[in-house]
Amino acid sequence: MDKPKILAFAGSLRKDSFNKKLVKIAAKAAESVGAEVTYLDLRDLPLPIFDEDLEKEEGLHPNARKLKDIMLAHQGFLIAAPEYNSSITGVLKNAIDWASRPAPGEKTLECFTGKVAGLMSASPGALGGIRGLVTVRSILGNIGVHVLPDQTCVPKANDAFNDDGTLRDEKQQKAVEKIGANVAAVTTKLMAPKS
Repeated sequence: MDKPKILAFAGSLRKDSFNKKLVKIAAKAAESVGAEVTYLDLRDLPLPIFDEDLEKEEGLHPNARKLKDIMLAHQGFLIAAPEYNSSITGVLKNAIDWASRPAPGEKTLECFTGKVAGLMSASPGALGGIRGLVTVRSILGNIGVHVLPDQTCVPKANDAFNDDGTLRDEKQQKAVEKIGANVAAVTTKLMAPKS
């Protein structure tokens, strides 16, 4: 059976984003259990704010097409979602909105339906971004993604990471690694041929 393909990304554009560091921990764990992982920095695929008039006039934005192609090639997602003002970031919501648009010949929500996702968040605040994950979980669940129940939030993120990108708290490190491994395991099971 082929290796599960997992796409790892953070809902942040900031170069030194805590959430980019966090998702890389989960990605490494998914790789360690046999998944093929692609790390995507949304900064590399800048998108205009989703606008149906723009889509009608110009078609699917070229970077939206690239994003969709990348997502279509993967069966699972590892998403580190920062919390902005108690909710999802604009860049993450915008990426989801563009990727949700069906191109000619595609099924509705083909990038999302039946995929597996693991969620995590890091924030300088005391709650670690948990309020934003509620919204991310709701959106993904409503567009057909199997969002795993376990999630991890890392509070006080400005002091949570070692210089090598690992987490100082061993329990937090293991929790993030578990999410990566679980996404790989569940994706593998869903890919297995039905008897």
